[in-house]
Amino acid sequence: MTGPLRERGDVHALLVAETERARSGHGGLVLLRGATGTGRSAVLEAAAAHAAHRGLRVLRVRCSPEDTAVPFSTILHLLGPVPEFADMAPGGDDRGSAARLWRLLRSYAAEGPLMLAVDDVHLADEPSRRWLVEAVRRVDPLPVLVVATERRQYDIDPRPAGLTHALSPSLVRAYTLAPLTDEASADLVRAAFPAASPSWTADCVRAGAGNPLLLRALLDDLAGAPAGAVPRTCAALYPGSYPAAVSWWLDGTGPATAQVARMLAVLEQAGEQAGEQDREDERQQAWAEDSLAGLLAEASGADAARVSGWLTAMTRIGVLRPDAEGRPAYAHPLLRDAVLTGWPAVRRQAAHRALAAAMLRRGDGVAAVARQLLGSGTVGLPWALRVLRDAAAVAIRESRTNDAVGLLRRALQEPLRDDLKQRTLTVLGSLEYATADAPAGIPRLAEAMCLPAEPRDQVRTALALGAALAGRGEVRAAVDLLRRVEDQLREHPEPAATLRAAAVLLSDRDQTVRREAYARLHDTAERSPELVDATSRALLVRYAATAGTTSARAAMTRMWELLTEPGDPLAEPFLLGTAAAVAQWADELDEAERLAERALAGQRPELLHPMDEALLDTWADIAAARAEYGRLLADHAERTVPADRTGPSNIDAHALIALVETGRTDEARRLADGFDLRDAPDSWELNRLLYARGVLRSAEGDTTGALHDFLECGRRQSARDVISPVVTPWRTAAAECRLALGSPREALALAEEELRLARVWNTPRAVGRALRVLGLATGGRRGLELAEAAVGLLRTAPDGVELVAALIAQGRQLTAAGERVRGRECLREAAERAERLGAVRLRTNAEEALRAGGARRSGTAHTGSGALTGSERRIAELAADGRTNTEIADLLHVARRTVETHLTSTYRKLGIRRRGELRGALGVVDEGEQGVPA
Repeated sequence: MTGPLRERGDVHALLVAETERARSGHGGLVLLRGATGTGRSAVLEAAAAHAAHRGLRVLRVRCSPEDTAVPFSTILHLLGPVPEFADMAPGGDDRGSAARLWRLLRSYAAEGPLMLAVDDVHLADEPSRRWLVEAVRRVDPLPVLVVATERRQYDIDPRPAGLTHALSPSLVRAYTLAPLTDEASADLVRAAFPAASPSWTADCVRAGAGNPLLLRALLDDLAGAPAGAVPRTCAALYPGSYPAAVSWWLDGTGPATAQVARMLAVLEQAGEQAGEQDREDERQQAWAEDSLAGLLAEASGADAARVSGWLTAMTRIGVLRPDAEGRPAYAHPLLRDAVLTGWPAVRRQAAHRALAAAMLRRGDGVAAVARQLLGSGTVGLPWALRVLRDAAAVAIRESRTNDAVGLLRRALQEPLRDDLKQRTLTVLGSLEYATADAPAGIPRLAEAMCLPAEPRDQVRTALALGAALAGRGEVRAAVDLLRRVEDQLREHPEPAATLRAAAVLLSDRDQTVRREAYARLHDTAERSPELVDATSRALLVRYAATAGTTSARAAMTRMWELLTEPGDPLAEPFLLGTAAAVAQWADELDEAERLAERALAGQRPELLHPMDEALLDTWADIAAARAEYGRLLADHAERTVPADRTGPSNIDAHALIALVETGRTDEARRLADGFDLRDAPDSWELNRLLYARGVLRSAEGDTTGALHDFLECGRRQSARDVISPVVTPWRTAAAECRLALGSPREALALAEEELRLARVWNTPRAVGRALRVLGLATGGRRGLELAEAAVGLLRTAPDGVELVAALIAQGRQLTAAGERVRGRECLREAAERAERLGAVRLRTNAEEALRAGGARRSGTAHTGSGALTGSERRIAELAADGRTNTEIADLLHVARRTVETHLTSTYRKLGIRRRGELRGALGVVDEGEQGVPA
């Protein structure tokens, strides 16, 4: 397929000249040296063919290691074709035999010029080598050209002295065959595959490593293969000429070199699986070539100086090339895989173990050591388990969950005490459930539950398993599990109380189980109040808030009292998370955020916990109350959903509303259609999504469909004893649909009931919303008074869309009452507030109302630099200068949330998505504004 003498012009000229010299009666030795596969034999064959063409008689022999035990074996094969040889065959390894062979050669050379072609002379038997050396000393006056090839390659174990070691340099013309250049290799590839792309050709060149043997074998394997990238593994090659050639090359290097070569391949293969953070850690360790040589030497037991020399030599001939950090690495992954092909698994595992032990002794990072242990098999020594667990802890801290899972799975192969295995299984099961491998997590946690452990460890495992079961819809199984463990821990009241609170919290996902759980908790609180801790009492406050039997002030007063009581650290996340949810309903959003942050800060990220999702839900509720739609959509895009989850989540519902409010109804429709609510388990999240889908249908003009969703949401919420509008204000939404469908009486009844319940809770947001819709349903002068009262009340609430909606309602009613000027003022304010919030739907409604009233929208820009407020511009400029959100908040004396909200609005107005685009966006605008006269 390929020409053997490419880039061999120099050696060809040398051999031509020596051939002519032999024809003139002067003999000599040409020694062709080179690494395995560089084409020594091909050059020798070409020289023999040329010599025969020029009239020389050619005697050939290829030395073999099988013949080294027979004295003069090489010479016997070489002189076999000589007619007189049979009468002068040597009788043994003695000087007489050598002399007879020399006389035979002289007599044969007297008949005409002669060429002796000896391939692989380094494999010749020792008497033959001595005879050739002696013959070279005498050959000058004879027309005899000796051409021999000799393997000369840097190996870890030094090779014996070569053929010419005892000869004067004047008697020898030595030539070392260099590897093919990339240009010559590329020519060979294009000759075999004329249509090859540059990238495919370059891949072949690297895999060929400048070695004609390897390159020809690779091209043979690729012949007829489908077009595409050059394979990275030998398993994808057929018929396998390439790995066979690499194996032959390794066999000729000697065991020490082969061991180091494979050690390097093992080290690289593990390093290729490293994450970005691991690679950065290795770069900081500054693994120079000498450091790499030291590691390979220590792991293999070789001489470090010889290993360093081998790395240099292999880089020179093209087998290795510097990687991104400048360290020698195999020129192509296929070459590395071929080096490992055929190496038994047990040998690979031993190499991984040796490398891990050497790296640990050298003080390398735990991540790098642990990566070797991943392929080592069971080590059975304490240091291996310690390294794996430490590396897993680092991976968890750096949010590299998949890496941590792999490390912990490997740690389970080491000998572990029961208590340590229980904790490891709990962490591993939690992490597996949090990733795409959710089905594997529950069996791990169930196994951990069967192992003996301290009470607190038992509680942590039970909480994780309960959260996992509830997450896939098995709420009753989760609650029953927690109750069983609670019964087992009756002698440990604080852990038992934590399990009781967790059971109540998880019961929220199932209507029937929820009623049973709260009935049991109420009964316990009445009969044995000493058994009900602060967390359980907080859950009772939350229940009263949703049932519409307490006010926001009373609920928060009780929460503050409970928060000051001493409690078990295991129960603290439940208490803080419950208080955060109630604070959010009470319109104390900053306080809710602070409580949620405290609860999250106290969580162990490696453990699954029932409050994990609850706290994230509270974060979403807070963002929705502030109309932070960008944040909600970003959280929704980043949230990992367990593979076995069958129903919608709270963040799904918020994202659906956010898409509607930001004018992206097509995306909202695709999101809503992704859920088959007929098969979804009964849960409060399903009710949230029904409400959100009602908002979408209303925006699409499907008022009847929207009314159905709102009423179904209300029916389900009422069945759960969730009566208060603090969670889902379905009555006001249904009332607006009734009005649109021409049923004012039904609308009025719904609005009045909503106002009654809202006044029980008595927060500006809940009451203001109810007043707005009641004003629409009432109409007339009384309706306008209610609308004005709603606006006034909502101005005291957190900045959100409720005030915008109330201003639009007031503006429309004022316009209808003939007070156009006041009506326009309300509508313009509504449009500007909607603009700042990114509430496209409400902004459009306000502008339509303005046009309907005969007015124009004010000239506020929707996008671009001109749309930025003064605060937004100041914050954006600081962010563009590299300041963090916390630093900006400190400089401007505002809350970090304010900074995040302003930046979200700024990104939307400037049409950018990332912080790194701020400088460019602001810079372009600033340059344009510099030419505007003052």
